[in-house]
Amino acid sequence: MKKEIEVCEKKIEYTLRISKRARRMRLAVYCDGSCVVTVPRTMNENLVEKFIIEKAQWVINKIDLFKKSGYRPRKINSKAEFLQHKARAFEIVKNRIGYFNQFYNFRFNSINIKNQKTRWGSCSKKGNLNFNYKIALITPEMADYIVVHELCHLGEFNHSQNFWGLVSKTLPNYLEIKNQFKKINI
Repeated sequence: MKKEIEVCEKKIEYTLRISKRARRMRLAVYCDGSCVVTVPRTMNENLVEKFIIEKAQWVINKIDLFKKSGYRPRKINSKAEFLQHKARAFEIVKNRIGYFNQFYNFRFNSINIKNQKTRWGSCSKKGNLNFNYKIALITPEMADYIVVHELCHLGEFNHSQNFWGLVSKTLPNYLEIKNQFKKINI
């Protein structure tokens, strides 16, 4: 839901997202200047405003920075773009799973390519591997990281030391690759 608060003689418009999966409050300012606060279902809305007030200068600075940069948002996650890259993404994922699963020998149910806004991939308890179509638009090294990451969830359904040990079995430099994702937007 859209909200507005006045801080430091400036109005900050934000979207409040209530999430079943969120464990803590999260504040994000995107390059189009939009501000989103994601909170757990049980969070009191008064705490949200208090949180924004505490972070007000940071929010204002980020919004100003993005406005000065002249960023023009393009339509992302469009159906046309998804359809254009879906088949190629599926081929990449299928081939790389075939390669990396030689080392792990995990059983999985299906591979799906989706038009996700916030995730590169996911693995369900039923063994379904889901990947964002944008895997076809990133470097092969980064695509391999996503494939290996989701594949390893078939062995460890968490992010424990054992999980990262599985990842490092085929990608010993996984931390370097993981850090590359901080430089790009999904």
